[in-house]
Amino acid sequence: MKPVRLPAAATNALPRWAIFALCLLYILPGLIARDPWKGDDAASFGIMWTMAHGGLHDWLWPHIVGMPMPEEGPLTFWLGAICINLFGWLFGDPMAARISTGIFFMLGAVSVWYTTFLLGRRPEAQPLKLAFGGQPEPKDFGRTLADGALLIYLGCLGLLVRSHETSAETLQISLVAYALYLSARLFDAPTKRSAVKLGLILGLLVLTRGWVLPLALFGSLLTLCFYRQQKQCARILCISLPVAILAAGSWVLSVILIHPFDSSPYPAWMLWNYRQIAIPSIASISYFFKYGIWFAWPAWPFAAWAIYAWRKQERALHISLPVTFLLCFTLLAFINNYSEEGILLPILPPLAILAAFGLPTMRRSAINAVDWFALMVMTGVAAIVWLGWIAEQTGWPPSIAKKVLSWAPGFQPEFNVFTFIIALLVSIAWFRLVYWRISRQPSVLWRAVVLSSGGAILCWLLLMTLWLPLINQRISYANVALQIAEKISSQYRCIDSNTGPSQRASFAYFGKVRFAGFSDQNCDVLLLQSSRHSQSGPLLPADKNYPGAWELIWEGHRAADKDEFFSLYRKNKFN
Repeated sequence: MKPVRLPAAATNALPRWAIFALCLLYILPGLIARDPWKGDDAASFGIMWTMAHGGLHDWLWPHIVGMPMPEEGPLTFWLGAICINLFGWLFGDPMAARISTGIFFMLGAVSVWYTTFLLGRRPEAQPLKLAFGGQPEPKDFGRTLADGALLIYLGCLGLLVRSHETSAETLQISLVAYALYLSARLFDAPTKRSAVKLGLILGLLVLTRGWVLPLALFGSLLTLCFYRQQKQCARILCISLPVAILAAGSWVLSVILIHPFDSSPYPAWMLWNYRQIAIPSIASISYFFKYGIWFAWPAWPFAAWAIYAWRKQERALHISLPVTFLLCFTLLAFINNYSEEGILLPILPPLAILAAFGLPTMRRSAINAVDWFALMVMTGVAAIVWLGWIAEQTGWPPSIAKKVLSWAPGFQPEFNVFTFIIALLVSIAWFRLVYWRISRQPSVLWRAVVLSSGGAILCWLLLMTLWLPLINQRISYANVALQIAEKISSQYRCIDSNTGPSQRASFAYFGKVRFAGFSDQNCDVLLLQSSRHSQSGPLLPADKNYPGAWELIWEGHRAADKDEFFSLYRKNKFN
């Protein structure tokens, strides 16, 4: 027996304009008026920027102004570079690159909504018919579930920062969501056209972050075909594999034929893929559960309940399809011994879709518990953000003001009326949302997650308005890059360096530093990155460490970083 009994009054859907506005309100803060952030964000931007201002070889061999970056794949960087070429003159290169990030997010959000809509209107997913009628129509039920899935997806804490970065993970999670949508189409009506589209997406996933995930996904979908006893689906699905190979092989073949920079990223790229596969370890399994609890909140409690509630209809597509994706990505996380958030991201789309089917069967007490948790936590975080901003602006309370300003030494607070008004209006809207949820006790399905998603948007928007200047000061390399640029003569040939990807990208963009390329030799400037806590200080490379060869001309670091340290050397003229 189906576990759902529901009146039509519970399936009032959100207006389309409201869904679109909610997605824009989620994604736009964090894309506008900020520097590339330390880490994957700056490193990925560096690859895009290098491609946008380079030639064919730069597009085929991903690198950051001469620093090879063969891992993952080139697709994300191609799309970001295209956006830089199209919009860089108008918005600046960093903001132009993040236009691609916004497009990726919208693709993922739309895919989650439409996948849930397709699965939710299937006959096996419909609620039981009421004795006197009044049950919802399949289309209305599907739309309401889709709204709930999207709200859950937006409320996932692990998506918040990653969805705003210019990294390959942002495209990967969106392609995974779109693959879910195409899979639902394929199982609903197996056609060669659907299989070709799915194969193309699998090929694009290979070009985004390697072949391990798409290959595992293909095998999982094939297994699901046999589990659901859909032999025709299995035969048609086999068309997807050669299409995926052709799509991904176009880049590999181009690299082999053109051989950019007299080398190839293919061996290192394959090695990076092989390293994603290992024997499951206690460390990888514990990392998944330790960080997955908060990473996938609030999706996982609803998803777990959906699996339990629909346990007698486990072959139903609205349960078996997202569970197949979820099991596939969980296994990949277990066999990946590199503990990183990127291995957790793909689980969010199937988890959000599965969680939506737990909403109609969730007990009122559990729903209230999730709501009160979201209310207390998100309101508390918002209050801390406001208190920190007030202390930063006014100097009161003194202890809090000192603590906040210590995060970004040298930061000079400035009052911005525009961002203040936005933050104030969003805060008022939050309390109105809370009042609506508590006082009216609405019966719509998505009421259970509206505070979780609204609270996540509230906290993120407050951080990206009130605290954005301070965050930029803390994690941007712009100031250090300008200091380095002031110490370098315009006559130097190139800079040799051991800096990391994000540092190299930031120095090249902000300071216009000309780093050594693939074939550059005998650079006359040397930039070393080291730890401030090391006892010996920066050590010159063995091939350059001979007496009197190099002269130290500058030392520095980011004011907020207590460990990272940079040293700039100039080659003596007699060498």
